[in-house]
Order: sequence, then C-alpha cells, then structure tokens
Amino acid sequence: MAVVGFDLGFQSCYIAVARAGGIETVANEFSDRCTPSVVSFGSKNRAIGVSAKNQQITHAHNTVSNFKRFHGRAFNDSFVQKEKEKLSYDLVPMKNGGVGVKVMYMDEEHIFSVEQISAMLLTKLKETAESNLKKPVTDCVISVPSFFTDAERRSLLDAAQIVGLNCLRLMNDMTAVALNYGIYKQDLPAPEEKPRIVVFVDMGHSAFQVSACAFNKSKLKVVLGTAFDPFLGGRNFDGKLVDYFCAEIKSKYKLDPKTKVRALLRLYQECEKLKKLMSSNSTDIPLNIECFMNDTDVSGKMNRSQFEELCADLLQRIEMPLLSLMEQTQLKVEDVTAVEIVGGATRIPAVKERIAKFFGKDVSTTLNADEAIARGCALQCAILSPAFKVREFSVTDATPFPISLLWNTEAEDTEGVHEVFSKNHAAPFSKVLTFYRKGPFELEAFYSDPNGVPYPESKIGKYVIQNVAAQKDGEKSKVKVKVRVNTHGIFSVSTASMVEPVKSEESEDVGVETEVESQDQRPIENSSDKNIQQENSEAGTQSQVQTDGQQASQSPPSSEPSSEENKIPDVKKTNEKKGDQPPEAKKPKIKVKNVELPIEANLVWQLGKDLLNMYIETEGKMIMQDKLEKERNEAKNAVEEYVYEFRDKLSGPYEKFVCEKDLQGFSALLTETEGWLYEEGEDEAKQVYVNKLEDLKKLGTPIEMRYQEAEERPKLLEELEHKLQYYATIAGEFRNKDEKYIHIDEMEMMKVEKCVSEMVEWMNNAVSAQAKKSLDQDPAVHSSEIKGKLQELNNVCEPVVTQPKPKVDSPKEENPLNEQSDYKTEDMGDDDKNSEMPQQNGECHPSDQNTISMDLD
Repeated sequence: MAVVGFDLGFQSCYIAVARAGGIETVANEFSDRCTPSVVSFGSKNRAIGVSAKNQQITHAHNTVSNFKRFHGRAFNDSFVQKEKEKLSYDLVPMKNGGVGVKVMYMDEEHIFSVEQISAMLLTKLKETAESNLKKPVTDCVISVPSFFTDAERRSLLDAAQIVGLNCLRLMNDMTAVALNYGIYKQDLPAPEEKPRIVVFVDMGHSAFQVSACAFNKSKLKVVLGTAFDPFLGGRNFDGKLVDYFCAEIKSKYKLDPKTKVRALLRLYQECEKLKKLMSSNSTDIPLNIECFMNDTDVSGKMNRSQFEELCADLLQRIEMPLLSLMEQTQLKVEDVTAVEIVGGATRIPAVKERIAKFFGKDVSTTLNADEAIARGCALQCAILSPAFKVREFSVTDATPFPISLLWNTEAEDTEGVHEVFSKNHAAPFSKVLTFYRKGPFELEAFYSDPNGVPYPESKIGKYVIQNVAAQKDGEKSKVKVKVRVNTHGIFSVSTASMVEPVKSEESEDVGVETEVESQDQRPIENSSDKNIQQENSEAGTQSQVQTDGQQASQSPPSSEPSSEENKIPDVKKTNEKKGDQPPEAKKPKIKVKNVELPIEANLVWQLGKDLLNMYIETEGKMIMQDKLEKERNEAKNAVEEYVYEFRDKLSGPYEKFVCEKDLQGFSALLTETEGWLYEEGEDEAKQVYVNKLEDLKKLGTPIEMRYQEAEERPKLLEELEHKLQYYATIAGEFRNKDEKYIHIDEMEMMKVEKCVSEMVEWMNNAVSAQAKKSLDQDPAVHSSEIKGKLQELNNVCEPVVTQPKPKVDSPKEENPLNEQSDYKTEDMGDDDKNSEMPQQNGECHPSDQNTISMDLD
C-alpha cells in the first residue's frame, strides 16, 4: 500500500513517500525533487512539470502556471480579474461561472477548468510517485493553504477525484509543518506538563502564513491560532525587481518589456535568480540578458541594500500577521520557545531579520524549507494508513474562520442565528443542534466575519432538512441536526434525524431507544461531541443556546425555563456537571426512535456529478494520448539513435566486418534515413518508425553479429581447450593407476575419453573451417555452438571425475584416536559426513592426496 504526501504549491510541488526507513522526498525523471506547477499544451500531447517550464517562454500562450489560487472562484472575482492581467495565457468564463483556461491542444481550441489543470499536475505527481515506489498510488494526503475556504477546498478535492486519487485528508500547510517538526522530537514535555509553544512561519511564492502550536509528548494541538497574508510572498519581491528593471530598461534602451510577453517572462526568470543570489551575497549582482528585445542585449545590477529599500513596504507587512497571531492566542513573546521558518522566501535575509526582531530571538531552520510540508503530509498519510506503524502522535487542527448558521423561525419577521464554530475552533469536530419544527426547514451556513476571509463570498451553502412532519398530536417534532467540520476543513450538515415517541407495545423494536439514552452521541473522528440545543419559542422571538452544559443567551431569555428534556449536556461532562445541578424528581423514561431525514445541500461551489464524470473521462483520454505520443517519440528516437551509432561504428570497430560493397550500400541507407527523419519523416506514426528500424537492422544486425562473434569466439575456444586438457589429464592419470581416481569405474572413464576425443576432433575442424573465413563473412562456427559443446562436455565428464571415494569401515579397536586425543572431529553437514583424518606420519593438509576416510563413534 503506497503512502504518499503531495505539497501542491503555487510555483512548485514536492512529493514525499513513506518507506520502511522513514520519510523520503522523491525525485522526478530529471533527478529533481522539485516539480514546477506548470502545464504546457502542444499539437500532440501535454508537457507537465520541468518539461513544461522549459517551454514557458517559447510557448507562452499555451503554457499554464500560477493557477492554484483560481480554485473555487468565479471568473468575475476581482482577484481573478487582477491576476488575469499578469498571465501569458487566456482566462475565460466557464458555463458554471468558474475560471476556464483557453489553449490550443491537438491543433484545436480547448477550454479547461482550473480543476482539470490541477488534475493534470496531480497526474504528473502521481506518475512520479508510482515510478519511484514501483506500485500504484491511490491514497494520499494533499497540502492546502490554511486560509483556503470551503469552496476552494472542495474544488481541490474534485481535482484529486478526476485523477483517481483518494485524498485521505486535505492538510493545512502549517499543520503539516508542525507534524513534521513534532513527531521526531523526543524531549517534548509530558501530557500533564505545560506545553511547549512553537511558532511556525511560512513564506512561499504567493502567501505568508503563521501558526502557533502547543506540543506535548505524542500530541500536537494546532488550536492556539493561525494568521496569514494571502497576498504576500516571493513573487511580490520578484515583481518589485521586475518593475525596477522595466523602468531602467525603458529609460536606458528605449524598450518596454511589458509590451512583449516573452521578454517579460525572461525578465521574471532572471529577476528570480537575482533575488536568490542577493540572499547569499551583499555585493553588486549583475543582470544580463542577451537578445532581450529587438536583438538588443540588456544589463543592469542590484545589491542587497538597494533590494531591501525597494521592498520596504513588503517587509513592513510581515509584522501584521505576527501581531494578529499573538493577539489571538494572548501569548507573550517570552512564552514562545522557538520560531521555525519554512518556505523559499524566508531565505531573504531581510525577512529573517524582521521575524527574529519581532520575537526577540534567532529563528530556527531545522526543517527543510522546501520539503517540510510534503514530509508532513506523508507522515499524516502514514498515520492514517494501516500499512504503517507510526509513533503515537495525535493531531488537532483549527478552523481558520468562524462559521455561523442562519435559519427562519416560524414567525415571519424573525430569524435565528448561531455561531457554531468560532475562529480557531478545534477540527475535525461535530456538534448536534436540536430544532422543533412541524415541517421542512432550511439552514444557511456562512462565515461570520466576511472581512477576515480572503474570498468574496461569505456564504458556504444552504441545507434543506426534508421530510419533517408534526407529531400525531399536532405538536412540533424534535429534529436533531449534526453539523461538522471534517478532516479536510470543510463544513457540512452531515446528518439530521427526527425523534418520534413510541408506544409501549412497540418498545421492543430494534430502532427504539429511551430519551435519556438518546442524549448520548457517538464520538466522531478524534473529537468529542458537544451538543448544542437550539430552542425556539412559540412566537419565534426567543432563542436559547446550550453548549457544553452551560447556557449562553443569544437574545433576551424566555420567562419560562426550558424543560429538562431540552437540556442535552456534553457526554463526557455529564458526570462532572451532575453535582452542580439541584436535585430533580425522577421522570419516567420515554421510549423514542430516531428517523433519518434526507438533506438537500446547495453549496456555493460544487461541480455537478455529470460534469465531474466528463472531466474524469477527458483526463483519461489525455493520459492515453500522452502515452501514445511518448511511445511514438521513443520509436522515432530509436531510429535516430541507431543511425548515428552505427555510422560511427562503421568507421571504427565494425569496419573490418563488412565488405566494401555492403559498406557503401549501408552507409547510403543510413544517410537517406537521416534525411528522411528531418524532412517527411518528422511526424509519422509509431509503426512507420518501427518498420524503418527493422529495415536498418536487416543490414546492421549481421555486421554487429560478426563483430560480437569475433570478440566472444576466441575466449570460448580457449575455455574449451583448457577443459579438454583438464579431462584428458585426468584420464591419463587414471590409466597410470593414480590413487586419486582408482575408485572410478573403467567404463565410466572410457565415456570421458571418448567424449574428449570427439570434442577435440570437433574443435580442430571448427578452428580449421573458421580460419578459411574472412572477418566480413559470416562465421563458420558460432559462439552458441561452442557454449553448447562446453555444456555437453561438462555434463558427460564432470559427474565421473568428481565421484566421491567409497567409505572405508574400520573396526573400533583399530581406531587410532582415543578419549585422551586432543583431535576433535566436526560434523561438516549432510553433504560430507566423512571426516578427513590426520596421517600418523605428519600434519594433515587440504592438499594431501593420501587421506583415510573413517567413521568415528
């Protein structure tokens, strides 16, 4: 079972896998562990990753990058419209109002959704992981920025589904970093001790995120606080350099790079390199671009102090999220044990200095700035996978934005509102709300603080609770609604049920439970249920909310106290709160049953099932087309490689093995094939190249075979000669009554002599026949024949000459060894139970020929 974590970054991606030896970041086919988040479209196939980035300048209009932040957004979104001006490719609206990318693919105009583009990138990452693991990849954990809303998260999950990936969890970037940090720490405080507070700071290419985490042994609690600036990252610093050099080039060379897409892209690439060089050098760094525009070379220079002055406004923005984090958590700077930084942009010295100055301590760089998120995702996947045993380490995340519910009361002029999840509330988490209704009703989920959400739409979705009916006596039915923030950080109304009283004769039914028992809710995924009970008065003007057994009044309290039946305390705190409540009269148990109710969800952003299936089918076709094109290119490259390789060898090692006439004909064919490859054969079907290679091999293979035979044949003949001499010597010693072979039967030895005699005759004939052949002729004897003769010789002779000597039984009283002897025998195994005994006249040596085999008691 594959365990994989994907860091799906704005500019680049990383893949981490879990192995028996730990977590490893894997490399792609270019031996690079970083895969650019770029997809390029061509007339025959797609290029993804490194190969796509290499085409970013030459095929700017058909190469898609910087698309991650378009997930879950409408085309008319102000952020999308602002980004559109900076892109080299065209953005167009989709039928569902989303963002589409218009490109030329397979010589036709295509419009792909952002989900499809991300799915293409995930296809490449999946293939890279499978190539490294040598097994299929299905389950994975994918990173996501902490500030992504429900719409953006659902869109990313759809992209994973298009590729056939089962995303076990969308993991917040900072949570992944914190897990990667904490799980390897052996010196964390015990669970009952004060936790260790660590602040993680991540500045990537497009965003700035910070998080405060509390660590105890085997426990990570990311609920202290998170803050971010979604529009501050490495690309903003690149943009400052680009604007500076655009102005300089315009004044110095009278050229405007912003009028040419390719020139601007080249300038962006060079400015990014310059930024990295300034991070490690404080001297002046030159910028040189040849043939920049109109065949003009441009140059410039920049040093670190100039760069920091240029980016002063960006550096000031660093403190805002840090201040927000400290205010949320109510922490003091001295409470923070360590500050860990990750992300490529944190390598800028001025960024490090600002962070260190704010916290009054040096920042730590113990984590890999680029790979920490991917490694954390792989660890989370290993924790969720049954195939790996991971050190116990619980992870609790936090909801970045407060979420509220809105519903209509039975009075026409009022509405009920309740914040079900506050900012930085623990996640995943479930809560149960109780409503009293006579018919179906609607709940609307939305973000309580729209100004704090980097997304134009504050609504999450509407949920219609269906099939609600009044009780038989006309009273309102009790409806329990479970709301949840799941492991992906996505809000949902997960279940709804109507509580119906049951007559006593029906109390034995399977689905019946008592009202007291029905208060107990099952724990949901690492979180204890906290039941929120919302009661609406008859007039609909009063609403009371009970959380964790404590009552928080949302509006003026009703003059009538709520009944005990409506108070549903937290399961785990029932016993603790019991002693605080006044004694009550015992009430009879009421038999009830829960009837599941269907829920109709209308979300702000959601791909329809039919559209998703169409995307899955389209991606499958494109994957197949990429595979066919790859095979076609490999067949073409095989022909080209054969032409160049054989041409070089014909004037080198193969020259002696081809006659002059064949050499001229074959050389002409190679030249003709080369010309065909670069003219009419430039774009042919795979089978055409396969046939062309076969035609070349008809002439080339015999030459290659003669060369190989000339190399192998002398060595094999020499080996055969040595074998014949060896067996002939043994046969001679047998005839001379040598004691080593006296135990061999004479008939057996005659077979050896006959085989040796026949083989000698065959070899002499073969050598004689080969001597009459020239090197440019096919050999008279092939290496395969000689190998066959060697095998035949060994099969006949080896069993005879290696026969073991028969055992010699000696009486016990003649045994020269007695109990006082210091000679000790050892059992050498089943294959050799006869121990070699030392001679009486001297020391026994493995080379001694006269040995006595004896059985010793």
